[in-house]
Amino acid sequence: MIIVKAIKDVLQGKVPSLTDRRSPGWRHVRAVHLKANPSCEVCSCTDKLEVHHRKPFHLFPLLELEPSNLITLCESNKSGYNCHLFVGHMGNYRNYNKHVEKTVEFVRGWHEEQE
Repeated sequence: MIIVKAIKDVLQGKVPSLTDRRSPGWRHVRAVHLKANPSCEVCSCTDKLEVHHRKPFHLFPLLELEPSNLITLCESNKSGYNCHLFVGHMGNYRNYNKHVEKTVEFVRGWHEEQE
């Protein structure tokens, strides 16, 4: 199963380069963030959560562990799409959304109108 996930990640552009190594403190910071923010900021889902960097750590390494640079997004497809991919990466994991906060607000508002 791990190999299937690795192949899927490669096809989606999710494989980190050698310069994208996480700091030793990442697991702890991620766990603390998820405990404080246990649902997707877009759709409120609590499944398949990812801690997304507003500014990617490979471009802004000093912000990797900065709590204000983190946002919880899901990969559950609960809303009919992957919030992490769609909102955080604009449909391609090789991209980053410079306006992720505004996009979250817009999409969340759209969801509320649909309900």
